Amino acid sequence: MTILDPGPRDIERNGTMQAGDIATSVPTVTVHDAVTWAVRMMALRRLPGLVVIDDDGRPLAVLPGTQVLKLAVPSSYQEDPALARTVDEAHADTFWTELSDLTVGQCLPARPSRAATVRADASLLEVAALMSRAHSPLVGVVDRHGILTGAITLERLLTSLAIARLDE
Repeated sequence: MTILDPGPRDIERNGTMQAGDIATSVPTVTVHDAVTWAVRMMALRRLPGLVVIDDDGRPLAVLPGTQVLKLAVPSSYQEDPALARTVDEAHADTFWTELSDLTVGQCLPARPSRAATVRADASLLEVAALMSRAHSPLVGVVDRHGILTGAITLERLLTSLAIARLDE
């Protein structure tokens, strides 16, 4: 896990904010991390999703929480809801521990869609449009080299939009 610090930002540019201004430090996972560990980390930190990075710090995937859950639910239960109903209550809460030997990389699609990322100089409208299009409450923020510098959660975006220009 890596926690990124985007560092200080110049918040005001002609009265507008950019993605880099509201990006926050986020824990990340790699394709080598265990799925069970990634799920625990997301839950304990109350994250809306996870950013999967490569060894160079470039985002490979930005996974909304529902997609992280999909990694944790064995495919046999996803494909056959009747099978899920046959599991007794004692084991129904621990289904995801069956994946203890699997890594995030092993559970990602063979051809993942493009990671939901924006450059640090993107407008908040660009961030909102990407979140809407990608159905993701989390967007990675990258520098000009494609290296992750932080992320923006839906809550942070909406808060920033709500307080913008309150003095007008």
